[in-house]
Amino acid sequence: MKRVVYPVIAIMLIVASSFTAFFSQEWKIADKSFVKFDGGDPSGQFTGVRGAISFDPNDLANSKFVDSIDVATINTGNGMKNTHAKSEKWFDAEKYPTIIFASSAISKTATGYEAKGMLTMHGVQKEVVIPFTFDNNVFKGSIMVNRLDYNINTAEPNHGASNLKVDIEVPVTK
Repeated sequence: MKRVVYPVIAIMLIVASSFTAFFSQEWKIADKSFVKFDGGDPSGQFTGVRGAISFDPNDLANSKFVDSIDVATINTGNGMKNTHAKSEKWFDAEKYPTIIFASSAISKTATGYEAKGMLTMHGVQKEVVIPFTFDNNVFKGSIMVNRLDYNINTAEPNHGASNLKVDIEVPVTK
């Protein structure tokens, strides 16, 4: 009987500790998160990143991002441009209210990490790789995005920049 009980107790402890490790990697997104974009014209930012972040630098295989941002939070610094950006011609916020990133793999790099996954914007999904760092409970990343790849104002491809630098900053708490 003792031969069965001790291994069962050991297995239960291992399983319980693995759940503790799993849950300890969950992060809450702080209020001051944002996604800035800059192509000269247009430029601005979205605020209020929402979603789930499971990140453990020691367990990247089980780390994952599934996050979104409301298109309606766009702020270009100009009320008329904000309205225009939310219209059918650009983001079509009514039909496509969110921009979503869902990672499929996270890996270590020489300068930090990179998240590979699907970026969904304006009804179009594209696989992207976002290089990022994680310091002092803040995720920071940057990526180039071509708005035409996501069918954003394809009727006027020369109206504003097509390639936009996108900077992401997401402070988190446990």
